Amino acid sequence: MGEEYSLEDRFQQYVEAENKVEPKDWMPEKYRQTVIRQMSQHAHSEVIGMQPEANWITRAPSLRSKLILLAKVQDEAGHGLYLYSATETLGITRDELINQLQTGKAKYSSIFNYPTVTWADMGAVGWLVDGAAIQNQVMLCRTSYGPYARAMVKICKEESFHQRQGYEIMMRLAAGTKEQKAMAQDALNRWWWPSLMMFGPSDDNSPNSAQSMKWRIKRKSNDTLRQEFVDKTVPQAEFIGLTIPDPDLKWNEERKSYDFGEMNWDEFYAVVKGNGPCNKQRIINHIKAHEEGAWVREAANAYAKKQQARKKQSAA
Repeated sequence: MGEEYSLEDRFQQYVEAENKVEPKDWMPEKYRQTVIRQMSQHAHSEVIGMQPEANWITRAPSLRSKLILLAKVQDEAGHGLYLYSATETLGITRDELINQLQTGKAKYSSIFNYPTVTWADMGAVGWLVDGAAIQNQVMLCRTSYGPYARAMVKICKEESFHQRQGYEIMMRLAAGTKEQKAMAQDALNRWWWPSLMMFGPSDDNSPNSAQSMKWRIKRKSNDTLRQEFVDKTVPQAEFIGLTIPDPDLKWNEERKSYDFGEMNWDEFYAVVKGNGPCNKQRIINHIKAHEEGAWVREAANAYAKKQQARKKQSAA
């Protein structure tokens, strides 16, 4: 018991000194499990998040729009790959991670269980959803687990482009015809509150945040990140002539920040528990794609084994 306490105490001092934890370093089991949970949830979100965007690839309004959207979906696949690979450094296999997702044992961001019903949704998703993701992810470039921090540097750079692409779509629609501006406003109305919910439950109801911040896995609380996102995004909406769908939104001169209304937490928890508009559809689609892609994984493994055998023969 004394030795275990000493190890945990030294580990805490190590992360507080802003050192990075690497895969072969000693770490508390709870730390390992916490990082696995956070990284795998992040990886699942990137992969599931491809679905609502892929919904519009064949219906993009121009070749330029289609190319941009294709590139974005490809980026999301890459992000999932980086994060799954980083998670595997903690002793869990890719098959285990996929099984946890498909059986409901692992979660992904609730935002991806909402449908994308118009082209303006591609703008709202890029501007708001990716904007909220960046707000949360920039701090993860300094997270205490080394492989996670290094993966996040590239991911954040690419997500910043996604946000700009989404904002460009909204800007063009808002400056277009009356019908186009109405479409942009409708998308903002539907995606605003789910985007705020992306930051997770309020600090009072977030059981893992305090320990994650102590271990330097997270750097800021859910409510702090949510407030920063609101403060950055409201002026962007005003600039293009759109209205944030919150009657309680107002500038607080004393705090130099925006006050905003209460979120529908019943909706948030319902979606997290699997009762959102698209929860079942997202998992069904993932299982189908995973099963249909089995032959690709088998072929890749067979090719890798053949290459290894050739290298051994050459070395002999």
